Amino acid sequence: MYQDEKRPIIFVLSVDTEEEWDWSGPFPEQNTSVKNIDKLPAFHKMCADLGVRPTYFVDYAVADSDDAVKAMSAFSANGSCEIGAHLHPWCNPPYVGVTTDEKSHVINLPVELVSQKLDRLVERIEQQFSLKPTSFRTGRWGIDSKVLNLLVDAGFTVDSSIYPYYQCEYFSCHGAPPLPYWPDLANPLQQTKINKIYELPVTVGFNRQNFTLCNQVHSLFSKPPYSWTRFNGVAWHTRLLRKNFLCPELSLVDDMLALCDTVIQKDYPVLHMYMHSSSLVDNNNNLIGNHNAEQFISKSVEQVITRLKNKYNIEFCTITEAAQKLQSLNE
Repeated sequence: MYQDEKRPIIFVLSVDTEEEWDWSGPFPEQNTSVKNIDKLPAFHKMCADLGVRPTYFVDYAVADSDDAVKAMSAFSANGSCEIGAHLHPWCNPPYVGVTTDEKSHVINLPVELVSQKLDRLVERIEQQFSLKPTSFRTGRWGIDSKVLNLLVDAGFTVDSSIYPYYQCEYFSCHGAPPLPYWPDLANPLQQTKINKIYELPVTVGFNRQNFTLCNQVHSLFSKPPYSWTRFNGVAWHTRLLRKNFLCPELSLVDDMLALCDTVIQKDYPVLHMYMHSSSLVDNNNNLIGNHNAEQFISKSVEQVITRLKNKYNIEFCTITEAAQKLQSLNE
């Protein structure tokens, strides 16, 4: 049953706009393909028809492709989106050899190399799109003090590298606020009152209200000695415990909508949907629909947004606009 009185909520759609490749294979360096960008104009038109103004986090492979920039030029120049920066270490000069899984995460690179790569990325985006990006996301997530300080020095005002309730063998976002916050430059997982750069995480949660407890249980059964029980898989299928993502590549429409309802009940001020441009082409990277991917992803996004608009008073913003509005609300 829909509420009689609509509740205002900010909605952000961010797209990691990048090359396509088999994520289970080696990282492409100077031999990248960005044919997926040909799908963006149609996807962007659908977004525009819904009232959505996406944020496209553009990496070097896309910014360095004249064809990709041409495909995006119409909507990147008319104010119907935001162009942010996305740093994929493997395909962003200067090149330093084969990229290992560990070194594919920006935070595991020497600060001097990150600085050089970031400079080249910003320079190429400026040249190709005639603008300087103010928002940023690391490739493969994660942020640390050295990278965050580089972003501040480069003039970025918004970061979106925190992936709530996520950790891997190379970094962890556990303990970071799942809501937008001012990160501590010495420890980006901690909140501070110093307003140097704003962190706006994507929306991730569980099908239970206590996200912290759910994450503790989910994490416990994700690794030995308890992973053998396959508890997380059983819990997901029985709906006892589901980790849900506001991402059409990872969650079904009903799960995304349930997550939105849950976080709104928890007074989240923003819904942040995220995806990859490369998921618009058929491949094995999309965990839900790898056949007719463009239709599947577009339909999922359209259904979620349409149903949210029917239920809530949605305000569509780019990520920088959302950060500015949220900051003004907290002043």
